[in-house]
Amino acid sequence: MSKTMELAQRLKNLRAGNLYRQDFYWTWDKTDDELEAVFTVADALRDLRQRNKSARIFDSGLGISIFRDNSTRTRFSFASACNLLGLGVQDLDEKKSQIAHGETVRETANMVSFMADVIGIRDDMFIGEGHKYQKAFMDAVDEGYRDGILEQRPTLVNLQCDVDHPTQCMADMLHIIHEFGGVENLRGKKIAMTWAYSPSYGKPLSVPQGVIGLMTRFGMDVVLAHPEGYDVMPEVEEVAKKNAAATGGHYRKVDTMEEAFQDADIVYPKSWAPFAAMEERTKLYQAGDRAGIDALEERLLRRNARFKSWTCSEEMMARTRNGKALYLHCLPADISGLSCPEGEVERSVFDRYLVPLYKQASYKPYIIAAMIFMAKVKDPVSALTALENAGERKRF
Repeated sequence: MSKTMELAQRLKNLRAGNLYRQDFYWTWDKTDDELEAVFTVADALRDLRQRNKSARIFDSGLGISIFRDNSTRTRFSFASACNLLGLGVQDLDEKKSQIAHGETVRETANMVSFMADVIGIRDDMFIGEGHKYQKAFMDAVDEGYRDGILEQRPTLVNLQCDVDHPTQCMADMLHIIHEFGGVENLRGKKIAMTWAYSPSYGKPLSVPQGVIGLMTRFGMDVVLAHPEGYDVMPEVEEVAKKNAAATGGHYRKVDTMEEAFQDADIVYPKSWAPFAAMEERTKLYQAGDRAGIDALEERLLRRNARFKSWTCSEEMMARTRNGKALYLHCLPADISGLSCPEGEVERSVFDRYLVPLYKQASYKPYIIAAMIFMAKVKDPVSALTALENAGERKRF
């Protein structure tokens, strides 16, 4: 039996039917079975491609991507996922659209959705606005579908908002599962989600929030570390606490990177902006206060510079379990001596983990494809079986 069919049999035992025709906003909205279904389908789709079998479930249709912030990995992962499943991709550049002339969210949502099967949106820079925009966009799509403007309702995949980055964190999790030989081996493993110094300001909070909101679902010892004042959203911390209590794992905060790294099995040193500062920045942008924004940036850069010792150094890695913790980063990292004089990680550490880091990133197209697959296919087991029995992809 092929790996794909073994995974299809596993999928048969999961209660994941509620993913059909549903949007994917953040991981804590999904059940354990639904998350496992996405991981299972991602592995099946990867297996099909590795064996040169087609994973196309569409013969036409569009995936629409809207990136309101810069992106490399997620942009190409979304395009790759859509292409793998048989969809074309169209990226909406707001600067080249009628949005610049005052077109409303309602109008944009309907105009780009005529033959769309999936909408991927990244809107991560402004606290209180990213998820709000995604919801407003999909509410407009719902209205258009009810009014008969759209023949079908496209599904949303959150490609990062101000609250969560589900495609990244689920790709991270699938990488961890494979590195440790199965989800059953993760209970009790310590993962350190730590702030790290960056010579830039304003990095979103959605990755650390996504990590503590997801990794606490697997009985792990999840530790969040940051300097005073670099808090994440309190409501996401509450999610992490509840998850840990439900799974027999642990969630705690510590004050130093040293304590977080001590005997850790996995480390994720990543810079982010203070939650309060991001709230302030949102208000300044809404008020059009350019001078206030510039002053805030200068203040935050000075504040960051007080914590240059928060870096993933060889000395810090030596504190981890046997000095060999799995190092994670969503990329691009601020690499000391390469991309910046001082940053999140020493060059020697980053270079040593380069191949695992790229493998970590390689799971994202399959995670996105699995999210789309589960949302658009009513009987995913039969669909995987049909793909297994179909011919090879055309390769000349």
